[in-house]
Amino acid sequence: MDVKQIAKDTAKVMSSYLTYQAMRTVLAQLSETNPPVAYWLQSFSSKEKIQDGEAYLSALLQENPELAFRLMTVRQSLAEEVTEYLPEMVRSAIAEGNIKHRKEYLERSMTNTTVSDSMPDTEH
Repeated sequence: MDVKQIAKDTAKVMSSYLTYQAMRTVLAQLSETNPPVAYWLQSFSSKEKIQDGEAYLSALLQENPELAFRLMTVRQSLAEEVTEYLPEMVRSAIAEGNIKHRKEYLERSMTNTTVSDSMPDTEH
């Protein structure tokens, strides 16, 4: 297991997700202040692959540098705010999820065992 590579991959996914959230934030702002530009950004975002935040921003820089810089500023602000809470939230969410899945598994196992043990043997 290459922990550094996993961390790099996770950081890339987080960066792309924060790019998406920045786009949504800017889109909501523009919807109120400049609907034609909001419509343009919505249309652009539906055509470009926002799953790769860096490729999306590169394409946006070619089409509308002002919006690209705005998204980058919002993305950086979100990153600074989110990363403060993220490590503990991720650890807690994973621990809680694991407990929930184990509990559900045990409940299913116990129910299946109890049901099959209490069923009469009709093969004799």
